[in-house]
Amino acid sequence: MRKLFISFSLLLCLLVWISSPALAQTYSYTLPKETVDVYWNSDGTLSLDYTYIFTNDPSGPTIEYVDLGLPNNNFSINDISASINGNPVYDISTSGFQGEGCCGVAIGLGQYSVPPGSSGTFQAHVSNITGVLDTDTEDSSYASAVFAPNYFGGKIHGNTDVIVTFHLPPGVKPEEPKWHPAPSGFPETPVTATDSEGRIIYEWENQNANGHTFYLFGASFPKSYVPADAIVKIEPTTPSGSSGLSNFISSALLPILCIGGFIAIVVSGISSSRNRKLSYLPPKISIEGHGIKRGLTAVEAAILLEEPLDKIMTMILFSTIKKEAAEVVTRDPLEVKVSDPLPEGVQSYEKDFLEAFKTKDPVVRRKAMRDMVVSLVRNVSEKMKGFSRQETVAYYKDITKRAWEQVEAAATPEVKSAKYEEVMEWTMLDKNYNDRTEDVFRHTPVFIPTWWGHYDPTFGKVGTSAGAPISTGGSHSVPGADFAASMAAGVQTFSSKAVGSITDFTSSITQVTNPPPKPSTSTYRSSGGGGHSCACACACACAGCACACAGGGR
Repeated sequence: MRKLFISFSLLLCLLVWISSPALAQTYSYTLPKETVDVYWNSDGTLSLDYTYIFTNDPSGPTIEYVDLGLPNNNFSINDISASINGNPVYDISTSGFQGEGCCGVAIGLGQYSVPPGSSGTFQAHVSNITGVLDTDTEDSSYASAVFAPNYFGGKIHGNTDVIVTFHLPPGVKPEEPKWHPAPSGFPETPVTATDSEGRIIYEWENQNANGHTFYLFGASFPKSYVPADAIVKIEPTTPSGSSGLSNFISSALLPILCIGGFIAIVVSGISSSRNRKLSYLPPKISIEGHGIKRGLTAVEAAILLEEPLDKIMTMILFSTIKKEAAEVVTRDPLEVKVSDPLPEGVQSYEKDFLEAFKTKDPVVRRKAMRDMVVSLVRNVSEKMKGFSRQETVAYYKDITKRAWEQVEAAATPEVKSAKYEEVMEWTMLDKNYNDRTEDVFRHTPVFIPTWWGHYDPTFGKVGTSAGAPISTGGSHSVPGADFAASMAAGVQTFSSKAVGSITDFTSSITQVTNPPPKPSTSTYRSSGGGGHSCACACACACAGCACACAGGGR
């Protein structure tokens, strides 16, 4: 349904483009990169910083103008500046604008025009655009800030690395704003950080996007950060200069597109919600600081990397067993014997984990396990304050990589098994842990660690499954493939016995640590530009969009 809707929309957009009177000149080019910084300012205005890298085709005409679509007419030419390859250009006018839609400017490149076969870096700055904030329809105390970047017509082809960055008003706290569902192809969860001014930013990037598609981005934040009179009712508009086939499409077929678009949005929202249930870290952990947070345990690093919770809980179980703090007595029903007193070196989350197993009531245990994970997530978030999440994630991924390299470099099966036991918790951080374990030990036996009997109560008994260890003391071995299968099965079995459905369990945690942004129909209000593919831009009019069907590139 979604593919049919998109294809139908593109066909209609193409028909409108063909019938457009604005085809004074058709450029042919690629757009390798597009970045736009969208500043939602404390006075309620919008500022934009665009950077485009154009590569003109060898057979294409010289690129002399760039049409820049804008959200509305609430701007002044005096607040717009532009350059090409660092050279300022001053030919900026609304009268020369040839993009479809009500609003925009034509920017003449003059002597710096881009000849056939050449590239040019175009930059534009627009400030003091008013009338761009609406009320979030699901929370009247929030302002809805939605923007669609300018896009192009002409014979534009190839992929574009598109980066859109929202800079929220100064003072907005990390836990207050909420992002809206992202366009298809962009990450559902934006990169969240702070800019040089300390403002919260949301950044979306799609390296396989293009420069001719309408992409809509949005966020909401408390109205208290902007003047009350900056919040306006944004009414839908229709493309200017449309007639004949364009009018027919707008009046007769746009409702069909709107219904299709609504269905696509609902499907996308369901998918986004499903994936978000498995993302348990709060957004504020992504607020970038500086430097690497060293000293995290493997379990804490797993939280930072958002590894599946069934794997994380198994890591905790292994850690407590190796420390001689616990022993699995039976697997069905699951019963874990907790040492009393506990040995030294047990982490606080391990104590909470073991405390949960002191009860045999599965409901009480599940709640205690949930509380343990929530506390663990919050502690990791607290430890990450002031540090760079990106650098820290890369650091612990490198530790995982080096852990596997140490295992693989071992000269004998005995040494390989000993090294694996030493670094096992770190190897488990590998996204492909199960396959990697099988690959590494495919042609070599695994010598069983001395503590394994406390993990597998069937250990050494007649009737042990093919993948289970059969002896202790490190002097006996099992085939590597069997060991890998045993590890994978152990993770699934332990988690299902401990908390039931891991998806439901994770969802119960995300409701506390990473609640979803409240949806809003204002999410779909357009505050951006468009391109010659005007029907695509204005298909959102029935959802209340302020469609600025504008464009550039000619």
